[in-house]
Amino acid sequence: MSERGAQVLFVDDDKLILKAIERVFDGSHIGIRLVEGGEEALRILENEEVAVLVADQCMPGINGIALLAKAKELVPATVRVLMTGYGNFVTAIEAINQGEIFRFIVKPFENRVLIEVVEEALGRYSLCSDLKKANEPALISLAQAIELKDPYTRGHCERVARYSLLLADGLGFSSSMRQEIKHGAWLHDCGKIGIPDTVLNFKGPLENVEFETVKKHCVWGKRLAALARFSDVVQNIIAYHHERFDGEGYPDGLKGAAIPLEARIVAIADNYDALTSDRPYRQALSRQDARNLMFSSSARGFDPQLLELFFALIGRNTSANAKTADGEVE
Repeated sequence: MSERGAQVLFVDDDKLILKAIERVFDGSHIGIRLVEGGEEALRILENEEVAVLVADQCMPGINGIALLAKAKELVPATVRVLMTGYGNFVTAIEAINQGEIFRFIVKPFENRVLIEVVEEALGRYSLCSDLKKANEPALISLAQAIELKDPYTRGHCERVARYSLLLADGLGFSSSMRQEIKHGAWLHDCGKIGIPDTVLNFKGPLENVEFETVKKHCVWGKRLAALARFSDVVQNIIAYHHERFDGEGYPDGLKGAAIPLEARIVAIADNYDALTSDRPYRQALSRQDARNLMFSSSARGFDPQLLELFFALIGRNTSANAKTADGEVE
């Protein structure tokens, strides 16, 4: 068992590959289990806690894609990884569609890459497990833990929640709806737990492939929230806070009122905080400069009525309250 309390199950019909994996994790804090076939793996999944399932694609009987798809139905919380020597695009797409895999590893694997993928998968499993039993202090702690992946976002989730609640108050939302929006704002970036730190903290423009990886945090985060049985409001915020009012956002290209209201609210709060906070590539913008940019014709990403209300509320709030060095409204 690993120190997180659940094992990593490797499935491969090649005994030499299993021996190599055993050597990679020898002396590690990560507890692994090695089996040679899909049937045995399914028996283990039915009777034991498995945090991560790493399955080879080409095996007799149940192949890797079929095994991951069955695991998805049997134990949806288990994080699924496909390992194959046939690293083609068609295989990857099939695995993603059928088994909703977390990662795709091509053999022969690099030891460092294998360890990194397993550690990231364990992190995702741990996050999902914590979400299922989290109260408010635990939720904000999880949000802060995610922020540690990127030191420049310290306090971001808490500020996004505050700005979102300004809008929620201005719209006259109920206390229960305000709480859902607060939780969604705290957790809006929880899917970033699955993004490698090398990509997340890259200094400069990302390549297309890397940016596509970053964009997946919305889908990954929604899956985590669904597994943890969060409300539709929280799931909508996590999934759709990068949609744009003009339909040019992601992950689904939703447009206008098709974007859930709660996601439109958090999108404004998220972008405003990003613009008014220091980043590696630029200094924080002033409130007026951020307003101008968010209203500009080149940034038609936001609900215009909500945007007008937001800056009216921000103006009232900042006229009566000082702004801290972090950019938080006290």
